[in-house]
Amino acid sequence: MYQLAEVNIARMLAPLTDPLMAEFVAQLDAINALADTSPGFLWRLQTPEGNATALRPFEDDLILVNLSLWASFSDLSTFVYKSRHRQVMQQRRQWFEPFDGPYLALWWVPAGHVPSVEEAKQRLAHLRANGETPYAFSLNFLILISKYLIKYRFGLLYAIYIVYSDNGLSLQCLALSCKWYDFAFPIEE
Repeated sequence: MYQLAEVNIARMLAPLTDPLMAEFVAQLDAINALADTSPGFLWRLQTPEGNATALRPFEDDLILVNLSLWASFSDLSTFVYKSRHRQVMQQRRQWFEPFDGPYLALWWVPAGHVPSVEEAKQRLAHLRANGETPYAFSLNFLILISKYLIKYRFGLLYAIYIVYSDNGLSLQCLALSCKWYDFAFPIEE
């Protein structure tokens, strides 16, 4: 069984104590509580006091990091795109600089594995350097794959799991008929 790890970073326009960031800061506790109680949410990086913004694993102190673990792509996608989180993220340009390149990376981890900050930084760096691979990919990559499979392969697709092996990328799809289908796609070096 696999779970989905997610890291995203954002470079603030000003320190958290600056009035420019006040509206963002005012929403943090509510959005974090929403994530913590969302279906499929498993874990997020935070201090023992529950503060994720106090952690600064990058040399640039204006970069915030969000690292979380989800039971499935569907659970993460629902939180990101169908909850109040979406409205907050639509305002992100008020508080954060645009990044040149990926600022979010996803990867599958074995159940029970909690990703480290260093692991997350490596995955994000890999995505920036190599583009979408089974080692690190984006939400858009999963959405594109699922739309393709739903539209052209299965009318009744329920879930997609991506597994990396030495032989390449394996998409394991569970159809509503409860029958497993595996499709292997070789990875080009």
